[in-house]
Amino acid sequence: MLCSLIQLRRYATSSSSPLSPLHNLRRKRFFYSTVTAMVPHPKDEAYLNAAIPKRIKMFESIQAEQKTQRLSLSPDPIKVTLPDGTVKDASKWQTTPFDVAKEISKNLANNALIARVNGVLWDMARPLEQDCELRIYKFEDDEGRDTFWHSSAHILGQSLEMEYGCKLCIGPCTTRGEGFYYDAFYGDLGLNDDHFKQIEAGALKAAGEKQPFERIEVTRDQALEMFSDNKFKVEIINDLPADKTITVYRCGPLVDLCRGPHIPNTSFVKAIACLKASSAYWRGNKDRDTLQRVYGISYPDQKSLKEYLLRLEEAKKYDHRILGVKQELIFHHEWSPGSWFFLPHGALVYNKLIDFIRSQYRVRRYREVISPNVFNMDLWEQSGHAANYKENMFTLEIEKHEFGLKPMNCPGHCLAFKQRVRSYRELPLRMADFGVLHRNEASGALSGLTRVRRFQQDDAHIFCRESQIKDEVREALKFIDYVYEIFGFTYDLKLSTRPENSLGEKATWEKAESALKEALDEFGKPWQLNEGDGAFYGPKIDINVSDALSRKFQCATLQLDFQLPDRFKLEYSAEDEAKIERPVMIHRAILGSVERMFAILLEHYKGKWPFWLSPRQAIVCPVSEKSQAYAEKVNDEIYSKGFHVDVDLTDRKIQKKVREAQLAQYNYILVVGEQEAETGQVSVRVRDKADLTTMSIEGLLERFSEDAKNFR
Repeated sequence: MLCSLIQLRRYATSSSSPLSPLHNLRRKRFFYSTVTAMVPHPKDEAYLNAAIPKRIKMFESIQAEQKTQRLSLSPDPIKVTLPDGTVKDASKWQTTPFDVAKEISKNLANNALIARVNGVLWDMARPLEQDCELRIYKFEDDEGRDTFWHSSAHILGQSLEMEYGCKLCIGPCTTRGEGFYYDAFYGDLGLNDDHFKQIEAGALKAAGEKQPFERIEVTRDQALEMFSDNKFKVEIINDLPADKTITVYRCGPLVDLCRGPHIPNTSFVKAIACLKASSAYWRGNKDRDTLQRVYGISYPDQKSLKEYLLRLEEAKKYDHRILGVKQELIFHHEWSPGSWFFLPHGALVYNKLIDFIRSQYRVRRYREVISPNVFNMDLWEQSGHAANYKENMFTLEIEKHEFGLKPMNCPGHCLAFKQRVRSYRELPLRMADFGVLHRNEASGALSGLTRVRRFQQDDAHIFCRESQIKDEVREALKFIDYVYEIFGFTYDLKLSTRPENSLGEKATWEKAESALKEALDEFGKPWQLNEGDGAFYGPKIDINVSDALSRKFQCATLQLDFQLPDRFKLEYSAEDEAKIERPVMIHRAILGSVERMFAILLEHYKGKWPFWLSPRQAIVCPVSEKSQAYAEKVNDEIYSKGFHVDVDLTDRKIQKKVREAQLAQYNYILVVGEQEAETGQVSVRVRDKADLTTMSIEGLLERFSEDAKNFR
């Protein structure tokens, strides 16, 4: 048996095979599934036998009661308005979005995943309740894809619960908008790749059974009784606001607390895979229960899953945590988790990113400030962050008073605005800050440079009049477009409007949303409406960038804020000096976290920094000892002009020097021998090209300047 296992492991982990990443994944799964079959896993049968039948029985009873009640309601005629302005006749409490989709086309009905009714996401099988505007989404739409992955999390949860008897916690689609995960409590069992085949088999079984996603509304007492066996769900229920509508969904044997909505049934998921398992703390608190988090991905077809897994394998080659250490850019130490060291070459890139944005501030009339890192908690009480964000802050006691390290700059900028009387003539006031920020992220959430505890942002807050919102937003969008075009990013735009829990007057929101719409239209690039997803303090524009590996990231942000100016009583004198008005605040970032953008760019460029951003722009390689003095002279001359240049004075052969320089990703490799020393020239080799070009030092420096000036 031992020999067989050793042979299987060699087969699973061998790197000599020319198989594709997908085949390698399957090969590993073959090994792990063979091992898994030999190792029995504990399963809480008593919990399953008690909880599952009870939940199903309660669900069916409440569902039958609600169906009977709905059938008793009058099916009054209603009007359904589609995005193109077409109006359809329907019946209240009877017609569903699916019925409307069937009337439009068979293809739409077969592919419709979710609907939006008067701005609220809505199950395809849920009856309409009044005259409404209706929009239907498929997998190609963000709303459809997010719902598809959220529903896939329920399918994953069903498999986890049935296979391991775990107590499910939460299962959303990921915040990055790619895939999903489910957190659950398994006692002492730690999940890993060994378990994935068994989990996937259970999920595919559920998908094959075409289980409908069914919805009911329950009272708090009903919810508590239904999930009384699961302390995690009970805690969630008890924390819900008193007036919150509580909804429960069922697919097959899984009955889960969830606000929804979901895809029509499980059969839409044709391909599903587990990606990784890790530990997580309940509600991100290290003092609470340790959970297991299983990440997954799913698609409506096998081809898309295969392509995704191939992209994933490709992306792993350029992981910034590997490339960054290999190129001696960054490293971290266990004594400072979530905070990274930037070594000299990494610091060069980091500072160039900041200097690049700073150079644009002068052109675009921003004023840079430097604000304190530590504030008395009274500031955070006034801003509202103490009530909503304190658990994510680092706090300390100074002379018996509580202070907090700043996690964002906006409250401090409000103090800077308020430090003297302001006039309308000063607006818009664009206040920028590269200050260091700290956020107390859970250790399990930390991830390289993309999720850290210490970071800097290219943060700015624009204080302006309501009449200036449109122009300021349009100019900020142009700024974002300028930066992202240089980086080689494509991006999409979404306008997120007033959510249910919004603060402030509806009329103010409508005016602000109208200004954002006009700014987006004048900007001239396509944008989508993301109804009901704005911040509680104001509408926003979400910008998602796509990198060279076709991955999406949210970096830039544009958010309107009516609440902080109100909380801090910010004022300026209007044209009539007797009249005092309150400014609107626009939160604006383009790089976002400089650390995160550093990681994204390192992977986007696959470790090959463009010349203007590169920490290794050139290296001089003398052919022999006879040309070393000239090599050092060339190095000094290039260095004196502000470029990042090194010289290789080792006794290695020139071929070896060039090869090492290529591996180190120098943009230009400058070979000098006795002939170049005599003529005062250099033989230039570009990083990814084999041919050599002879140039004068003056010509080379001119080329470097052009590359830097044009962001090449």
